[in-house]
Amino acid sequence: MSVRVLHLTHATTTGLAHCVADWVREQTWAGMSVTVACPDGRLAQLSRRAGAHVVGWQAARTPGFGMWRERRQLARIIADTRPDLVHLHCAKAGLLGRLVLRGNVPTVFSPHAWSFLAVDGVTRRMVREWERFAARWTTVTVCVSQGEATTGRGAGIRGRFEVLPNQIDLDELSPIVERDRGGLRAEFGLSAGVPLAVLAARMCRQKGQDVALAAWPKVREVVPNAELVLLGDGPTRDTLTEQAGDPDISGVRLHGLADRATTLRWMYAADVVICPSRWEGMSLVPLEALALGRPVVASDTDGMRESVPVQGGVLVPVDQPDPLAAAIAQLLSDPGLAMTMGEAGRRATVAKHGKRDAASAASRLAQLYPTLVHS
Repeated sequence: MSVRVLHLTHATTTGLAHCVADWVREQTWAGMSVTVACPDGRLAQLSRRAGAHVVGWQAARTPGFGMWRERRQLARIIADTRPDLVHLHCAKAGLLGRLVLRGNVPTVFSPHAWSFLAVDGVTRRMVREWERFAARWTTVTVCVSQGEATTGRGAGIRGRFEVLPNQIDLDELSPIVERDRGGLRAEFGLSAGVPLAVLAARMCRQKGQDVALAAWPKVREVVPNAELVLLGDGPTRDTLTEQAGDPDISGVRLHGLADRATTLRWMYAADVVICPSRWEGMSLVPLEALALGRPVVASDTDGMRESVPVQGGVLVPVDQPDPLAAAIAQLLSDPGLAMTMGEAGRRATVAKHGKRDAASAASRLAQLYPTLVHS
């Protein structure tokens, strides 16, 4: 009998959406009956294309007064779909889903970066206590990096953990690496030979664009003609626009939200891709940048440590502009070093994170589900 799976998430356009879509595609290929409950967006499009049934769950990203409505809607979706297993993605779905299900259906939870890392003080303790409590209603916690699993266990979250690292679709990247980088730069309006750093991420505190902007004047002291392009949109966009307008900061372009193909082309055109996140599970951006042959400068967080090989990039302390600036400036001022690191990083990343059919994370997850339903 086909296993009925319900995926639940508020995220529809970020890298998480592509991760979930990969899992959904593998599960439909395996003959499962898959439903995805999410707001309309990229994930919904990809899920339909993969053969899944999509229902609208009008959930906002952050907690608020609308949570009771979202919970009621979720309860109706679960009653209508009658899933054999529910997979909850991120903190919002993890909270509401486990409150509704209470362990009555096998429940998989993927934090995609622990929510308690996003807050401080009393709020952090409260969120951490919730995750400890909710573990009793969680059949398996699926983490995208070993670091994420270690952080969860260290916070006192008990139960079964599985680690399924994010992976990249090399076929999607192949047409991009066949392009001439100089031609791409010309398309983007960049002068020939201009040292370019690219930061592609949702504009929010987690992703650390403000740290990159604080570091940028020191980069320009070493590489005066360097340019920084920020791709994305989000709640901190207005603040970042104001910060980038500071007279001491020059050579910065806020490009705005770009589609996936354009974002990947920008990363390929870059001399270095930067990922100054304050916390992560495992971001797709450094994996994709490295697979495109671009060196990466990233903050030393969960996931990044496993994503960025020493030969392909540099890890710097979290939330510290000066070390970030020094690493970026070193690579932008030494094209030979950047090229060597980029090629070494590409080889290591393709070997470790390129999809490998039956060995892929998506395939392993599809094999896990039936064991949870029939146990």
